[in-house]
Amino acid sequence: MQSNIYVGLSAQLALQRRLDTVANNVANAGTAGFRAEQMSFEEVLSKSGQTAVSFVSQGRTHLSNEGGELTQTDNPLDIAVRGDAWLAIQTPTGPAYTRDGRMQMRADGILTNLSGDPFLDAGGSPVQLDPDGGRITINKAGTIVQDGNNLGAFGLYRMPQGANLTRGHGASVITDQAAVPEIDFLRTGVVQGYVEKSNVNPILEMTHLTTLQRSFDAVSNVLRETESSLQDSLKTIAGS
Repeated sequence: MQSNIYVGLSAQLALQRRLDTVANNVANAGTAGFRAEQMSFEEVLSKSGQTAVSFVSQGRTHLSNEGGELTQTDNPLDIAVRGDAWLAIQTPTGPAYTRDGRMQMRADGILTNLSGDPFLDAGGSPVQLDPDGGRITINKAGTIVQDGNNLGAFGLYRMPQGANLTRGHGASVITDQAAVPEIDFLRTGVVQGYVEKSNVNPILEMTHLTTLQRSFDAVSNVLRETESSLQDSLKTIAGS
């Protein structure tokens, strides 16, 4: 069988995977703290025959490092992170990291995200305040002051170089390497009363959808032409 059929099929599979990531990005364009997913593909050479044939790899996904736009809410329980750092949360499956700093306070004073996962302090313990303690102030370093009392600080973490990030619950991520506590607050820090939007660019993603559709149609046309050529060859052989 002609190799271009297999090449076309590998291209369609790669385009389908890219389409899935773009669709997921578009669906989460309004999700606070969401990081857009991107894909990279590589050429795979097959040398089983006399002539090498190029295929498309399955592709590898990675998350965009660009920060999203900060929106002012003036809610003291909303925080956003400037720079390339993450807030830590405790999920049922273990620690995860997020850029979504929208918080709510439980009856016992523990601060959680909207899904109920506690935010962690610099020591890895849940952040707990006094429900009746009055005004809450959070400075750039994540230090929490309530009614003049220092109640600890949010843990800020940086991902190690080369760490593989996978999706967690909501807008959180899970790393395959231990996150490093952030100590440089000149370029990184917490902003109280703000929420970080998704870093998805809807216009760019819609452009990607259009390009993917055209590419998929082009590959489909090649496969149809190949199939037609094979049918014509079979008719010629059968009639000879």
